[in-house]
Amino acid sequence: MNDQRSSDDEDEPREYSSPACYLHEFESYNRVDSASRIIHATPEKIYRAHMDPQALIVWLPPVGMTGRIEQFEPRVGGTYKMVLTYEQPSVAAKTTESSDSVQGRFVELVPGRRVAQIVTFDSDDAAFAGEMKITWTFMPVPEGTRVEVRCENVPRGIRPEDHAAGLASSLANLAKFCE
Repeated sequence: MNDQRSSDDEDEPREYSSPACYLHEFESYNRVDSASRIIHATPEKIYRAHMDPQALIVWLPPVGMTGRIEQFEPRVGGTYKMVLTYEQPSVAAKTTESSDSVQGRFVELVPGRRVAQIVTFDSDDAAFAGEMKITWTFMPVPEGTRVEVRCENVPRGIRPEDHAAGLASSLANLAKFCE
């Protein structure tokens, strides 16, 4: 049997039956979004604002949203559930037309230094599926603390410009809360 192919064979469409051929449709989306801000407060105070659910719902929701904590276990391996509600219905909403519901798990807690968590959105839309890692880092600087938030594996459904605005808003709220 001759295995040689003509150049015409290369242009012919082929059918593949192996699911591995379609793997590209299911590859993870590795977008990373980040933001930072200098806050005139100690790293310890900023860390405490992350570990107190009553504080969290004051500063974390971006402008135009409010927050509610339904569960909160601030320890490595501990979980939480938070609902962010838009003041006006939004096309950006992930769970209902006016809310984002998030399940989270703390994966790293270093007092005064870092909070890392894995979050998933409660959504039927595949564009919001998957786990996003959010890491908050607190670095002392002469003016106070440089706070950086880094989001890895951001779901495709979150528009970069919306995410940038939301992160900046949360950082501004955190500054107002802690300063």
